Amino acid sequence: MPFTPDSQLDLMFSAELISDEVRSQLHPDLHIRPLASTDYNRGHLSVLSVLTIVSDPGEAAWVAQFHAMRALPKTYYTIVIVDKTSDVIVAVGTVFIERKFLRGLGSVGHIEDIAVDKRQQGKKLGLRIIQSLTVISERSGCYKTILNCSNDNIPFYEKCGYQKKENEMAKYAPDRSVTPNPRL
Repeated sequence: MPFTPDSQLDLMFSAELISDEVRSQLHPDLHIRPLASTDYNRGHLSVLSVLTIVSDPGEAAWVAQFHAMRALPKTYYTIVIVDKTSDVIVAVGTVFIERKFLRGLGSVGHIEDIAVDKRQQGKKLGLRIIQSLTVISERSGCYKTILNCSNDNIPFYEKCGYQKKENEMAKYAPDRSVTPNPRL
């Protein structure tokens, strides 16, 4: 599949938000951009599967989720790195902006779902994703950017400029088959 330029894609947000400095540090065969509505077919879920078990909802449901996220402007920023030689996604990550009542109605950036295709690991693509998402968070006016990670990944995120703070707690819903209430 030939490489598709940004101008021919339906992107989640403006590509201008991605740092030119990060772009310049990528190999010429790689391209960083916002998630596109056609990225289901470029292996978005496949790359995410390096993190956890990923169920495939089908293309129509994936596209509906893309549009639901994009419908919340200045909230979700999912980026991808694409291998230009194959037009396939090789790395992904998201930052979402939480608006708060604290800190003078401040905002916090939450980095989530950083994943790099196993064949592309060790090439600093995760670092480039983190750098780009951090810049988006800071340019969005966030007073801090946070992320959760396993203990094994702490050294990586420290190299990205993050520091270990506090603890994470989680409570998983007992039955994930329950349909979400659309009124919430």
